[in-house]
Amino acid sequence: MDKVLIEKPLEEKELYSKKVVQETYERYGRDVGVAFSGGKDSTVLLHLVRSVFDGRIPWKVFTLDTSAEFKEIKDFVHKVTDEWNLELIVLKNEEAIKKIEIAKDKVECCYLLKVVPINNAIKDYGLKALLTAVRWDEQEARINEEFFTQRENPPHMRVQPILHFREIDIWSYIKKYNIPYCELYKKGYRSIDCEPCTRLCGTDWTERSGRAPEKEKVMKRLKEMGYF
Repeated sequence: MDKVLIEKPLEEKELYSKKVVQETYERYGRDVGVAFSGGKDSTVLLHLVRSVFDGRIPWKVFTLDTSAEFKEIKDFVHKVTDEWNLELIVLKNEEAIKKIEIAKDKVECCYLLKVVPINNAIKDYGLKALLTAVRWDEQEARINEEFFTQRENPPHMRVQPILHFREIDIWSYIKKYNIPYCELYKKGYRSIDCEPCTRLCGTDWTERSGRAPEKEKVMKRLKEMGYF
């Protein structure tokens, strides 16, 4: 984590993020994907990309369908897709959904329903890079992430333009540009995963405390598999 960069004012953080997005286009052209979960962070990422390209996104946008998302998240993804004219591609591991019990083994579930479809999409669409909305301050396993990281299985560049945004920066950005966000946040959720793996946070909890603890404890292992 860059301790200087993370303390910069929001305006400077925005400029840095836009430079990362621009560099991604210069390096990889249109062979790039953007991950969109419907959460606050990935919504900010999409808005940043649109701001670089005059209100459009030159890349494919991918969202996961694990069959276990909140209805509110699904509705929000559809709303943003329509309003922002996204080229949205839904990724779903139909075979795994039929075979496993959702959320029983949370690591296996996450791997089969999230990692496998993402990795398949990277290969199937010939992506050279994938943008995600990972942030340094949200999870200990992400503290050492870099803006550009080469991944090998499958080979691609993982690009993370808002690494240096803190949670408060995300909400400040949303307010500044009047960006829509999922109504679950108004109910007290701070970090949203699939419904069986998400609960409301207490007022003194950390941002991701509402997520399944067993999965959070093995985040490093999940990341090695290809998770965000």
